[in-house]
Amino acid sequence: MPIRLDTGERRRPAITSGPPDAIPASVLVLITPDRETAVGSTADDADAELILIERAHHGHHPGEISFPGGRAERDETAEATALREAAEEVGLDAAAAGVRVIGCLETFWIPVSGYRVQPVLAVADRWPALQPSPDEVEAIIRAPLAAFVPPAAIQVVETTVRGWSLRYGAYPVGEYLVWGATARILGQLGALMG
Repeated sequence: MPIRLDTGERRRPAITSGPPDAIPASVLVLITPDRETAVGSTADDADAELILIERAHHGHHPGEISFPGGRAERDETAEATALREAAEEVGLDAAAAGVRVIGCLETFWIPVSGYRVQPVLAVADRWPALQPSPDEVEAIIRAPLAAFVPPAAIQVVETTVRGWSLRYGAYPVGEYLVWGATARILGQLGALMG
């Protein structure tokens, strides 16, 4: 969890689902086979991948690394929201990839945005062909699942975010650092997988 460098104050984990008026949202935590396995390789060292996105550098949460997802529409289930948002943001064709929802991770509330986020865990039988939505996604990141399973590396970062000097842990994935709510979900997934 982030620590303010000027006061030493620790941000408390958002383990609660938030107030009754929290905005429902879902993200898709999609585990896919790697490309080599998907095209028929029998390599023993093949690794599963997770689909992450770098949000567009304009709009909400510019440049942040996250899972595909967003706000629920009226009377929409968490699963339906996660799959719809993944289709919109990365062009996921769930049927073509053989996506199966296998459950949900712990719901949490993000006080800054007011969202109550339900991570929806799914697996794909086949490597999905994806295309980023230019309005919402800068890049699609196919991260190895092993990067988040203990003893995965966690990098300590000190930086200024929205005028606050912070120290936090982040997962390094190629040129990206994954932190915040996304890292919290990945930590939970890694603990389950480990």
